[in-house]
Order: sequence, then structure tokens, then C-alpha cells
Amino acid sequence: MIEILAAEFQVRPNHAQAVVELLDEGNTVPFIARYRKEQHGAMDDQTIRSLAERLQYLRGLDQRRAEVKAAIGQQEKLTPELAAAIDSAATLTEVEDLYRPFRPKRKTRASVARERGLEPLAQHIFTGMGPDGKRLGAASLEALAARFVDGEKGVPDLDAALQGAKDIIAEDFSDDAAIRKSLREKMQRSGAVKSAASTEEDTVYRIYYDFQEPLKKLQSHQILAMDRGEREGVLKVSVLPGELGPAQTILREFSPSHPFLSLLEEVAGDAWDRLIFPSLEREIRKELTERADEQAIHTFALNLRPLLMQPPVKGRVTLGFDPAYRTGCKLAVVDGTGKVLETAVIYPTKPHNKVEESKRVLRRLCDAHHIQCVAIGNGTASRESELFVSEFIKEYDGGLSYMVVSEAGASVYSASKLGAEEFPDYDVSLRSAVSIARRLQDPLAELVKIDPKAIGVGQYQHDMPQARLSEALDGVVEDCVNAVGVDLNTASPSLLRRVAGVSPTVAKNVAAYREENGSFRTRRELLKVPKLGPKAFQQCAGFLRVPESEKVLDRTAVHPESYPAAEKLLELCGYTLGDVGSLGELNQRIARLGEAKAAEACGVGLPTLRDIAAELQKPGRDPRDQLPPPLLRTDVMDVSDLIPGMRLTGTVRNVVDFGAFVDIGVHQDGLVHVSQLADRFVRNPSEVVKVGDVVDVTVLEVDEKKKRIALTMKKQKAE
Repeated sequence: MIEILAAEFQVRPNHAQAVVELLDEGNTVPFIARYRKEQHGAMDDQTIRSLAERLQYLRGLDQRRAEVKAAIGQQEKLTPELAAAIDSAATLTEVEDLYRPFRPKRKTRASVARERGLEPLAQHIFTGMGPDGKRLGAASLEALAARFVDGEKGVPDLDAALQGAKDIIAEDFSDDAAIRKSLREKMQRSGAVKSAASTEEDTVYRIYYDFQEPLKKLQSHQILAMDRGEREGVLKVSVLPGELGPAQTILREFSPSHPFLSLLEEVAGDAWDRLIFPSLEREIRKELTERADEQAIHTFALNLRPLLMQPPVKGRVTLGFDPAYRTGCKLAVVDGTGKVLETAVIYPTKPHNKVEESKRVLRRLCDAHHIQCVAIGNGTASRESELFVSEFIKEYDGGLSYMVVSEAGASVYSASKLGAEEFPDYDVSLRSAVSIARRLQDPLAELVKIDPKAIGVGQYQHDMPQARLSEALDGVVEDCVNAVGVDLNTASPSLLRRVAGVSPTVAKNVAAYREENGSFRTRRELLKVPKLGPKAFQQCAGFLRVPESEKVLDRTAVHPESYPAAEKLLELCGYTLGDVGSLGELNQRIARLGEAKAAEACGVGLPTLRDIAAELQKPGRDPRDQLPPPLLRTDVMDVSDLIPGMRLTGTVRNVVDFGAFVDIGVHQDGLVHVSQLADRFVRNPSEVVKVGDVVDVTVLEVDEKKKRIALTMKKQKAE
């Protein structure tokens, strides 16, 4: 198993072994990735998580092999050859193929024929050998079958005897693992998926009304669209086997001189049409869906990471603007730390259209609280609200800017128990306005309060296996939270529970301890929190910062277990703890000492030494600060303003299999098709762009009626 993992992930066997052992000891992925680099060769968290998933599959495969061998053994049919074949099966499908002949079956035509005593006849036909062990002639078939005619057993005549024997042989062909494997591989190579309309109505599935694509070229989004269309009764989907020659494959072990070859060809055709093809079609459809699900989950996770890691707009007083029509737009002013200063409701949109009155309210809020930016939710009435805010900014000479923020999941948070606990005095819509403002200020801290599935940066997420989707997305959230680090004294329980080693119960206990005893003074104080024992402390301590601590290392990502090493490094380089944060020559001094010698003197490996040095120079650094800031706007355009050839700057909002959706400031996102992402061939859009990227685009085509904007990121020739 270790050899398989090492080969698949292209790592050394001892590093794969170390990850497996660390996982088995109950260590979390973020802890392993950050604080055990020497043991696993500095793999990143995503690789470790993928390795853990593959390990789980391989262990499940091992367990299934053992179960199958035990089940066949109980039937006293487990031969050394069969056991070896099961042990060498590389996938669960291969194991199930080998188990198929021994699996307890419901009543079939073949099982009825066996009950009627026709198995010996089937064997004679199959082998071409008579009861005396001699080769049979083609003319001897009727005489052979006549011996099995027995009215009392339900075999009234020759035809019934022969049919029963053929049914047994057909099922044996269907249960043969080698035959199934060969036919499955041929179908996967040359087969296709076909979909046809089962309605005359015009629907979103129109492109699949007469659609056919080879299996090997089928895209994940196409599979998921056809699956959904089939569930909704709009499409009929089927698999075309391609150029198979199934009879030749089934009978490839038979000699051309076999006495009953023509009969066996008939049986092979029946086995294929009635048993093998329907079964393989179900299998292939299931495999396609599982593959598409995994790809969609992977895309969702890939999009979620940069969304969570978007640079925060730190320290700015922000106005959260939750647009609406009839019920009015809800406003919430929050200070640079996210604390709510004031809320209001204005009615600038239809049916009220109280534009001037709304501007007066907005001006009063801006003057009173020195608002610097506005975060506008992208839901209902967002377009009108954006026009209103843009017009206000032109009139208000106060350095204001705005950004349209995705409000996906904001209503889920607002109506949740957590939202009610955080803002018991506000109604649901005012909580949404607060959430929208905080999403601009610190996307990670706010988005962790929402079920990742509700954040809306994927496709077909409601069709996915929900447990698997949650597992993948929770892993992304955990990795992001731990990469950034968490302030122990200000983090909400929602944020704390995403820290490595901190359970939801412990997160609540940390918050309760804080309320009862005041701010934490040191990391070690965590051990006083109920249910937070030494193991949990080991996992979480490095990711929790205590900015108020007198111990400077408590403010950094240096793990408490490495404090002696950090102090020793400072001593070797002629510094003290008081110098942390202003160590301009630390790297040069380490270089003069020699990295390897310094690491040995400190009792750590090179990766840990480098991490400690980086933290001592920039204590508690935020990796998000190294990314380009979000694009804030002061003006807005209309779709009608767009003309082909116009060059614009936009923000990537979503990345899917077929391209990227970009916000270019006209409320309607434009699509950069995968073929337009670069001047080179792009296999997957994620190779080029990620959610949150600020990109330069050129308008290709605008269809106002269908609300479609086609964009390109290719270099445009100078006119």
C-alpha cells in the first residue's frame, strides 16, 4: 500500500509511510502539513489530504478483498488461483467481477434451469465433451439433450432442455470476470453516450435533445447536465457500445472446431443483449456520474479556496448594503473591526423610488461614521442599488468606493441559530447587511459561518453526494483558516471550530472561558479550557495567536514545541526575543552560520528552521496580504454601454469546466470560454484563473435579450 501511494503521489516511500503513521496517530492534516515537514518531505496540505483519501480507498479495497475471500471460502469454492486473482485486483470493480459468480442471486432463468438438473447438459455443450469424456459430434446434441427431458422436473421436451442449458451458459458468460473486463474496456474505448428529447418543450437542456459524444471525450458538466435532464424527465440517456464484436470477445477461448460453436454464438449474443450490456451500461453510467461528481467537487473546492483567501479590506469603516424592492434596502455600518455602529433602511428602488430621501440618509451615515467603502449584495434589486450608490458617490466628494459582493449564503446565515445568537436584536435582513459588509472586510472570518455548499462557487452542487461534498469543502475551509491563523481573543466559535484539533464543543468552551475569565494572556492558558487536552493543544496551538501576550512567540505561528529552537536561533544570531519583528539581517546571519549547522544546533530540521526564521521576521504574517487587493469601483456601466472590442478590468466570480465568469461592472457577469482564456491551448480553466483574480478582458459579443456577454482574455491585435 505504501509503495502504491509513493508511486501515485511521486513521493519517497518513507515520506508516504510517515504521513500514514501521523494520520493513524490522530494528527490533523494542517498540523501534519505545517509542523511535521521533516517527516514527510514538506508535502502541502492538499497533497496530504488527497493521500489520506487514497489511503482510505486502498484500505477499503483490502477489507473488501478479505470479505469476498471469506464469503467464497464459506462456499468451499476458494481456490489458490482465485485467491491470488482477488489479492491482485487493483479496483473494487475487479474484486466484484471476481465475486460475481459466487454472489447469492435472486431467482433467474439460469437458477431455475439448475434446479431442474440441466447444469450437466450445459457443461457438455460448453466443453463439447460427452459423459464418457469423448469429443462429441455436432449431430449428437439432440440425443444428449434427450437424456435430460423430465416432465416431473419441469423439462417437458428437447427445446426446454436446450433452452435451460443455454440460459445457464449465458449466465456463466455474464459472470466471467475476464469477459466483463474485456468488454468494459472496449466499451470505454469506442462507446458513446447518446441523449434524446422526451419532450417537445424548449428547455435549458435543448443542446442535449439530439446529442452524442464518445465516452472518452465526455466532459463532466455534460454528464451532470444529462443526468439532471433525465431525472427531470426531459431527456432519455443511453450508452452506445461502439465497435465491439461482443460474440467474438465472449468466445475467444473457443476453438473454431468446437462441435456446438453456432449454438454458443447464439448464446453469446443472448448473454450480451440480455445480461452483459444492460449491466455494463449501468456500471458505466454510474462510473461517469461518480467521475463527474468528483470533478465538480474538485472544481467547487478549487474555487472555494481563493474565495476564502481573498485579501481582506482591513481597517476600513464599511457600509453593508442589502438590496431589495418593496421592503427597502437594509444598511449596516461596521467599523474596521467588524463591530456594528448603526443600521438603517432606505427605499431608493421601485415601487417607492425615494431616491433623494435615501441619499440624505446615506450622506448622514457617511458624515457621522466616515464610511470608506460600500459592500453591495448581488441579489434582488442589486442592479438598481449599484446605480444608486454609483450616482451617490459622484455627488458625495468623500473618497468613497464600492464593490458588489456575493451574498450567496447570507440569508442562510441570517436565519440561522448562529445569526440569531450573534445579533438577537436585529431582524433577518439587517443581519444580512452586516454579513455583506464583513464579507468585504474579512471574507474568511465571515464565510466560515456558512455551510460551504451555500457559498455558490460551483455547479450542480445540489446533485452531488452531499457527505462527500461536505467533507471536501470542510477540508478546504480548515486548510484556509489554519493557513491564515486565528486571533484567540476575537475569533467567533464558528472560526475557532475550523482550527485544527478544535471540535465545535471545544470552540464553544473557548468562547465561554473568554467571557468568564477575560482575554487569554498566553497560549498555555488554553489547557485550562474544559475538554481541551494535551493532544488537542498540540494540534491547535500553532494556529492560534494571542496578540496581547507578553510572550512574543505566542503572537506568531511558531509552535510552542519549537519555542526553545526559536530562542536558540535568536541566541546563535546575536538577537533576543525583544528583537522579534525587526530582524533585518537574520537570513544573512543564518547563512554565515550555515543553515544545516544552525538547524542541528537548534534541534530541528531545515524546513522547520526556515519557517521559524520567516515568522520571527514577520510575526503573525497574513498570507492573504501578498495577493492583489480586491477591485473597488466608483462608477457603473450598463450592458447597453458594451461594444465588441471594448477592454475592461473585472473580477473572476466563478470558474467552471467550460470557462470563467467575470464581473465587469455591468451587474451581469460575462463568460470567458475556456477557448478564450489564453493564446495557448487550455485543458482546464483552473490552469489560468481562480476565483477573486482581477483580469483584463475584451468584449467579444453582447446579447442583451438573452443577457449573455462573451469575453476574451486573449491578446488583441493592435488596430
